[in-house]
Amino acid sequence: MIRTNLGGMAVCTICAFALGMVLMSGTAAARELRVCADPNNLPFSNAQMEGFENKIVDLVARELDATVAYTWWPQRRGFIRNTLKAGDCDLVSGIASGIEMLWPTRPYYRSGFAFVTRVDGPQVSSLDDPVLRQVKIGLPLVGEDGSSTPPGHALAKRGIIDNVQGYMIYGDYRDRHPASEIMKAVASGEIDVAVVWGPMAGYFAAREDVPLRLKLVEPRIDGPRLPMVFDISMGVRKEDRALRDEVDAALWDLKPQIDEVLDTYNVPRLDGSGREISAASAEPGGVR
Repeated sequence: MIRTNLGGMAVCTICAFALGMVLMSGTAAARELRVCADPNNLPFSNAQMEGFENKIVDLVARELDATVAYTWWPQRRGFIRNTLKAGDCDLVSGIASGIEMLWPTRPYYRSGFAFVTRVDGPQVSSLDDPVLRQVKIGLPLVGEDGSSTPPGHALAKRGIIDNVQGYMIYGDYRDRHPASEIMKAVASGEIDVAVVWGPMAGYFAAREDVPLRLKLVEPRIDGPRLPMVFDISMGVRKEDRALRDEVDAALWDLKPQIDEVLDTYNVPRLDGSGREISAASAEPGGVR
């Protein structure tokens, strides 16, 4: 009787141990998609997962049956070197497809720089529009040295300098929207025209109290080597072929859902033929 009870206890113990090992194995095998992103860079990403890149990464992770683990780092000079190259993450979203430091996936959207004006303000048709010599222009500055963007170089090439004012997009991280000051300047009348990266323009325009007009910059390529439009991809280390192929396939399958996310965030886009795809309304309150 005693031996039987001991045998039963032993069997139960073995069963419990085996079940525990199975559960532990299942937990250990749960896949993790390690992503590096900026913690305060709306509309793209933030630590509260409110950016459209956060939403798109979540879609990809679900497609790959994985959970997302973020490493946060300001997306400035040295971002790739200090995150992906350092091995802290395996995937970065929202990069220009032609970047040489990474192996990019297929593009999941194409956007460009946009002219932003008040609806009752000047209408700008292209970088060659004479009105640009007569109005106050705001340009985003990037990098710690305040480097200009492609539209800034294009305007300087045309001699349009004295009526241009720069706005750093890397603001105080205590501010919830450090990149929005240039859009506020248009809305308030501080400047007449801003030339802003399309996703930022669309997102912040819909959050101003006055209606703003957006038009993607023409020409799309200024001269032989100065593009105003860019394909946007995700990127992995160049040796991570398997992950790149998986994410690439997921982006292809998820295109309708990704387009819905981009529409929700008012991202102006171009299709493969260069035709502009209208984003959601830039009227105040057009984005939630």
